[in-house]
Amino acid sequence: MGYKDLKKKKWFSFLTNMYVLVLTVFVIWMVFFDTNSLLIHLELRKQIKSLEKTQQFLKEEIDKDKKIIQKLSDPKEMEKFAREQYYLKKKEEEIFIIEYEDSLNSKE
Repeated sequence: MGYKDLKKKKWFSFLTNMYVLVLTVFVIWMVFFDTNSLLIHLELRKQIKSLEKTQQFLKEEIDKDKKIIQKLSDPKEMEKFAREQYYLKKKEEEIFIIEYEDSLNSKE
């Protein structure tokens, strides 16, 4: 089968059409080599989804913190929080911390 026989084939004449060749080169260029290629768009889309998840998580954390701040605006709540979290005490006051055996981290 020579070149003349290939020229007579319908698929060969279609593939060697100038428009098909240019379109094929253009598509290959846009998918793989261009600075705005399809591969880069897919990677950026994945990053966007990740950042949106992070944004949603941080918004929820901000809402929790706002509730805590609003709760701590009361002086009695502030004192309670300081005593429980930071073990703060008044002058001439003693604090005893009782830890139960099941709450300790024991490595046996």
